[in-house]
Amino acid sequence: MTPIALTIAGSDSGGGAGIQADLKSFSALGVYGASVITAITAQNTRGVSAVEDISPTIIAAQIDAVLSDLAVGAIKIGMVSRSETILTIAGKLSGFAGPVVVDPVMVATSGDRLLREDAIVALKEKLIPLAAIVTPNLPEAALLTGQEIGRTEAAMMEQGRAILGLGAKAVLMKGGHGEGAESVDLLLTQDSVRPFSSLRIDTRNDHGTGCTLAAAIAAGLARGLVLEEAVGAAKAYLHASLEAGRHLKVGSGHGPVHHFHAWWPASQGNAL
Repeated sequence: MTPIALTIAGSDSGGGAGIQADLKSFSALGVYGASVITAITAQNTRGVSAVEDISPTIIAAQIDAVLSDLAVGAIKIGMVSRSETILTIAGKLSGFAGPVVVDPVMVATSGDRLLREDAIVALKEKLIPLAAIVTPNLPEAALLTGQEIGRTEAAMMEQGRAILGLGAKAVLMKGGHGEGAESVDLLLTQDSVRPFSSLRIDTRNDHGTGCTLAAAIAAGLARGLVLEEAVGAAKAYLHASLEAGRHLKVGSGHGPVHHFHAWWPASQGNAL
């Protein structure tokens, strides 16, 4: 059977994050991608200039259309900027039996805020309990737990356990916003802690890294990998995408990672 993953997220007109990054990741990893658009953003490599939310009615209709016909193996949830959107998604997914990856997109790489204050409570109460895994970066974990940004492994573990306490089955605490030569992510479940380490890559092209990692995890789960395998494969894919993305020439700000590095090389001297 063809592995299928569904992304429920916002559209990035610049193509580096959101729905666009998710579908690229699914395709690069051998998974058919379907999508439910929750919001339309006007953005490029320099930032977000406008956001327009999709109505709950159309969001619900998109979910119904996909799940009534496609055998979706895993779902990734990204940008859900308001409580009405979250409540609609949670209601529609209450009977979904497959794994759900929740990427709590709150702030864009550019620093633009993407989640309204009133939506944080709905995210914690309605979506996180549905998650097979939640993938916050350090600022997002701090917002979810009401704590300072965790700069140590002990602080990351404490915040990860607090998010587990909200009902998630697993939490991947991403260390990309930390310091040091290595970026260390911690995969926490109720019974274990597993570190995933990789060397930091010095690149300006890091737009969409969170979306890409969460989508890659969903792709692995849709292909039948167990959670640790899916996380490990996703980390390897993102690392290679970041490394290859150093040579992409897209825009004048934070460019994208190179999702299709295995299929075509980025020419360092050619602008796209």
